[in-house]
Amino acid sequence: MEALVQVRDLDMAFPAGSARGQPVLLHVLHKLSFDIGPGETLGLVGESGSGKSTTGRILVGLTEPTGGSVKLFGRSITGPGRRASLAAVRARLQFVFQDPHAALDPRLRVGHSIAEPIDIAGTHSRRERNDRVRELLELVGLPRDSADRFPHEFSGGQRQRIVIARALALAPDFVVCDEPVSALDVSMQAQIINLLMDLQQRMGLSYLFIAHDLAVVRAVAQRVAVMYAGTIVESARREALYAQPQHPYTRALLDAVPRPDPGRARPPVVGGEVPSLLAPPAGCRFHTRCPHVMARCRSEVPLLRETAPGRQTACHLLDGAPPA
Repeated sequence: MEALVQVRDLDMAFPAGSARGQPVLLHVLHKLSFDIGPGETLGLVGESGSGKSTTGRILVGLTEPTGGSVKLFGRSITGPGRRASLAAVRARLQFVFQDPHAALDPRLRVGHSIAEPIDIAGTHSRRERNDRVRELLELVGLPRDSADRFPHEFSGGQRQRIVIARALALAPDFVVCDEPVSALDVSMQAQIINLLMDLQQRMGLSYLFIAHDLAVVRAVAQRVAVMYAGTIVESARREALYAQPQHPYTRALLDAVPRPDPGRARPPVVGGEVPSLLAPPAGCRFHTRCPHVMARCRSEVPLLRETAPGRQTACHLLDGAPPA
């Protein structure tokens, strides 16, 4: 089946002032490529500042990239004709934000917030609009009469359900979930993940699920792409990636996940910091922290290439050369 979302060589650089009369750019994304199929969840993971949220914003048209291409439902939303293409697919894509407290206007009743996409689309009568709002509340596990209450009357988990209900108002096909459970406690996280998975089954939704927590991504995604400093370093089916990570950064992320056995020795944590995106290092962007760095890593950019069926990795170690 043709992918609903097709991303090719995506670049994003933001102006960040000037130095010696020359513009300075923040290189947030570099040559990102991936697909998302119908009814599929792609988990996008990495440390803060790796470019995950920027990727999500580009995919729903909130940010225009500086290079590369994005196709949604077979239509290009980059380059000439971007506005017309976005208008044509707008109802089919939505965004679930990280913080449910900030995502809802405290002055508006919940029903009004959920109905905003419907009001903008102008596709429902007032009665149909109100009926749809109550259906959506029931769909996400809240009482139908919640529409008349204000956001402050709900818990964090309930507010996130309201945000999800709003995202589903126009029956989209593709939803970007940007850290949708990171602001919730563990019990609420499980409930929201179960809700998202149930909605996917019932409505055939495709998700880009952005997170920094690999344990959360493991529960919800069929495929996982690992980002580091604006690039994808590894992409694979969930089972393969968690069972046998190929990239040193992926291994470091998995080693950092807490384990239930406190007596088990933990691997050493990868030191250092994510490099500045104002001046990314030459070669592999992970070489400044990689425990297996080789001479070529410092000068030659590793290509993201297929290393097994359905798996791509960008690492010179896979070429068979011994580490320095």
